Amino acid sequence: MHQELDAAVAAAVAAARVCQWVQQRLVSGEAVLKQDRSPVTVADFAAQAVIDHVLGERVPEVPVVAEEQAEALRRDDGLRRQVLEAVATELPHLGPEGVLKAIDRGSFAGGTEGRFWAVDPIDGTKGFLRREQYAVAIALIEGGEVVLGVLACPALPVTLDSPGVPGCLLAGVRGEGAWMQPLGGPGRTRLAVDPESDPRRAVVCESVESGHSSHADSARVTALLGTTSPPVRMDSQCKYALLARGEASVYLRLPTRADYQEKIWDHAAGALLIEEAGGRVTDVRGYPLDFSRGRTLAANRGVIATNGHLHDAVLAAVGAGLRG
Repeated sequence: MHQELDAAVAAAVAAARVCQWVQQRLVSGEAVLKQDRSPVTVADFAAQAVIDHVLGERVPEVPVVAEEQAEALRRDDGLRRQVLEAVATELPHLGPEGVLKAIDRGSFAGGTEGRFWAVDPIDGTKGFLRREQYAVAIALIEGGEVVLGVLACPALPVTLDSPGVPGCLLAGVRGEGAWMQPLGGPGRTRLAVDPESDPRRAVVCESVESGHSSHADSARVTALLGTTSPPVRMDSQCKYALLARGEASVYLRLPTRADYQEKIWDHAAGALLIEEAGGRVTDVRGYPLDFSRGRTLAANRGVIATNGHLHDAVLAAVGAGLRG
């Protein structure tokens, strides 16, 4: 996995630098809206172009499942110019057609066969626009199982208690553990989940957006658990990062609609990090997340991630809370 890990880390770090460049110069609260009304920024397109190109150069035989497509850039000259300017800060040689081709490299359908990357160039676009938390997420899936995960979190400090300079990188390989280092330098530390086994003392993470996870259901679940601390609300897979490094005990992503299917790129890297740090990740029914069904977790409903010690208690509370 060394070649694949090096490729994913290099791609994530380069994409994070692009995101920071865009945020410093271009973010104004405006974004392109997709059909589901979710926003896409210049940084989403630029970061995906950088990731797809770096992965394609270093591991050319592995296809990519990614969130964005270049069609919007072909229709919008102004947006395309901004994306090209951002990509050129990392890949000045790529050129317009190279950028569009790199973005469209992410159109693979996924599935059960072989290996593919699952990429979210900016997980937490609304957090990015608010200048809060977002992540660059890259995972390698083989035979339907996540075998490698990388999260670059440009606005997340190495510890919440000692903010310092923000920015951290988390990475893990199946069977080899997970680790973290500052985004811009050395200092690798091994990741381990919180040892807490009393749900009353659990620290629970959930999404900032109630449209992503039901806050009302989460409140019922935490009441059933007897948890006294207020929830930590944060955008993106940075919630997985907090859990993997022991600063939270539970992450709840509870369904808001019966027909909603989670996207694989929203959970693949984070789930691998949790498991390699000693935790457990399932859906709300206790089923393992199934990354073999294409671009979505079609076989699953919601997501529960815990330190492992609390998982059965949380599953029971979620079952009771959702029935209520």
